[in-house]
Amino acid sequence: MADVFRSLNLIETLKESIDHNKLSEVKDALEDLLISRINLALIGDRGDEKASFINSLNGLSFGDDGAAPSATPVAPEEVACYPNPKHPDFRLWDLPPVPSTYPFEPEGYMNTVKFPRYNAVFITFTQTPQTNSVRLFLEAQSLQQQTVYFILFASEKCTEKSLEEIRKTSLEVLRSQVVTMPKVYVVRPSALEKFDFPGLLQDMERDLPEIRAHAVLLALPTLTSSLVTQKKDAFKALVWAAASLSGGVSAIPVPFVASMVDSSVAVRILTKAQLSLCLDDESVERLARQRGMEPTRLKGMRTCALSVEVTKGEVQQRLAKAQKDLATVSLKLVEMALPRHARSASRSFAAMQQALNCAIDEMAADAEKIVSEALGEGK
Repeated sequence: MADVFRSLNLIETLKESIDHNKLSEVKDALEDLLISRINLALIGDRGDEKASFINSLNGLSFGDDGAAPSATPVAPEEVACYPNPKHPDFRLWDLPPVPSTYPFEPEGYMNTVKFPRYNAVFITFTQTPQTNSVRLFLEAQSLQQQTVYFILFASEKCTEKSLEEIRKTSLEVLRSQVVTMPKVYVVRPSALEKFDFPGLLQDMERDLPEIRAHAVLLALPTLTSSLVTQKKDAFKALVWAAASLSGGVSAIPVPFVASMVDSSVAVRILTKAQLSLCLDDESVERLARQRGMEPTRLKGMRTCALSVEVTKGEVQQRLAKAQKDLATVSLKLVEMALPRHARSASRSFAAMQQALNCAIDEMAADAEKIVSEALGEGK
């Protein structure tokens, strides 16, 4: 429910921008969500766990094109970047480990790695956080950068009992260095649906600006059925923004131009939804490989045509059908939801919102079936 309210908060923010005639802000927000512009950084020793975490965030496995290798060719002091192959503006940065030697100046390290450019930073470790990493965290806090998180990697060999013991010791280390209300997230790099990663995502959504939080959500792979639902809610906020702009365009008496704009934007949104929900052939095949399943088994669960392929013809048919359906119904409720200046364009707004929301519901249903089958949920 919190995720629904967050999406509603984004809608309210966008609605306020439209009410103040700041359409450029809405367009910028829509563009940011469509391209998922975000930079996440990982600090810690390089090795299998860190590389596996980077690959899991990008929906990849070792050996896939664009995947982080277990033995990185990057020099220890250098920064490596791993763009998401489907969302290239979603970038993961592999930062060098914080030096364990003294003296250590956090400001110097932060300047070297260009710390301010990252929307969130993960300080990773396998035992307990080292002193200099904690000093770096405290320096970031003093600069009002609140989106820095401690992550304890859980290897396959670790038991839940041993992990809790390490977490407890790590929290004691943080408290001893005056970290207020410390938190350590236990994450299994190769299986993000387990342990604390879903909770970490919730905290990031709370801490990040709304647009950035939604951008992270849309770029991540579909790890759980719950995440599919969160993505669906985020896309409906994006649809509201697009439909509002559609209403603004349609207020100009050039219907053919407005129709072309609507279908073009709709194709972009639904293409983004297909990739975000991991419904494209490549994503489904990769998930099948990761889970040791037959790709045809998962592909056969896609019943919505847009889950298989987003075509302009299919999108235009859905928009036209929505326009026709709305010709016979009252638009009073729709007009109440619209910004004041756009109420004259309510039909265009309602048609786009109805067509895209229905499509996203169908695509999300397909994604939920695939994720449930891959994870063995409900068995």
